[in-house]
Amino acid sequence: MAIETLLDFRDIEKCPRLVIKIGSALLIHPDGEPRFEWLRSVAHEVANARERGQEVIVVASGSVALGAAMLDLPGKGRTTLSHAQAAAAVGQVFLASTWAMMFREHGLVAGQMLLTLDDLENRSRYLNARETLRELLKRGVVPIINENDTTATSEIRFGDNDRLAARVAQAVEADGVLLLTDVDGLYDKHPQQPGAKILPEVRGVTEEIHKMATGGSGSGIGSGGMTSKLLAAEIAGRAGIALAIIKGVEDHPIGRALSADTGTLFLPERDDNAFKSWIGGRMRFNGSLRIDDGAVAALNSGNSLLAAGLTQVLGKFERGDVIAVEDALGRMIAKGMIEYDSADCDKIKGLRSGEVEAVLGHVPRSAVIHRDNMVIL
Repeated sequence: MAIETLLDFRDIEKCPRLVIKIGSALLIHPDGEPRFEWLRSVAHEVANARERGQEVIVVASGSVALGAAMLDLPGKGRTTLSHAQAAAAVGQVFLASTWAMMFREHGLVAGQMLLTLDDLENRSRYLNARETLRELLKRGVVPIINENDTTATSEIRFGDNDRLAARVAQAVEADGVLLLTDVDGLYDKHPQQPGAKILPEVRGVTEEIHKMATGGSGSGIGSGGMTSKLLAAEIAGRAGIALAIIKGVEDHPIGRALSADTGTLFLPERDDNAFKSWIGGRMRFNGSLRIDDGAVAALNSGNSLLAAGLTQVLGKFERGDVIAVEDALGRMIAKGMIEYDSADCDKIKGLRSGEVEAVLGHVPRSAVIHRDNMVIL
């Protein structure tokens, strides 16, 4: 059975494993003080879910905002990278101890896990993180996850916890993701515009859906926005995971939203295997291949990518890297694990299979990117 409605997120049969993401604006007052009673109400809801038999992972930001207030840093700690990292170092300790205290009141043990983009992009580190999370869940622990803002820079960070939550859900093969935010869900235009309507259900995040999103964080505290939530929905959707955006401002936010059936539910239209889900969730690439229209059609028909369809090699990559595949206009249409390094790709681009061996001096691989190692977007 799969999730079909918002109420299904608390159904043990349809959602035995749940990821809950909580944004900074919900955790913290504008003055930087934690919303202790709100936090306690969420801990109570997580405890109820555990009593139902659900495994729960919490992805919670707020360390930078908390630390900035404690250190009296300007710009909520985001004026400079060093300010943000120092704030995170202080705030993370306070945040983790607060969660631990809240869950201890319900007889639950919390475990902290700090991740960077590299931890989930690198295959071996991804598998290590996955096994750690699985072991914590097996032991009855509630993992509390945040991006490691003390070390992450703009080049190696998610930048928002929405996509981090989706990647974590994909790693542990969760059944559902709840993104708690300060709006009711996705609207067909900016919520403050006259006639704006909430979308109760979305099947597939299309370009039209993306155009409905606004980019920034409305609170000024967090780092995400509706755009990041739609990207998270895409990552979750490729792994067959349902995702919902619900308003989390009031106490007991999950029960309120699910019972009132208010929010936006994103239902997956595909269910890639674990390896393809990892590829599909990749966010950073060392390079890309640009291909012709014939190759685009071949990929959309389920075929592998051959050298004959290559028109341009961009960046520097090694065999085994996950790279982007672009059409003639530079639009990313696929991601896949490459069978050749960038230098060899440049040598064989445009060649038929029978010509590749003569150029490389050895028997070529069956494809530049095999269909089993590729995800069509």
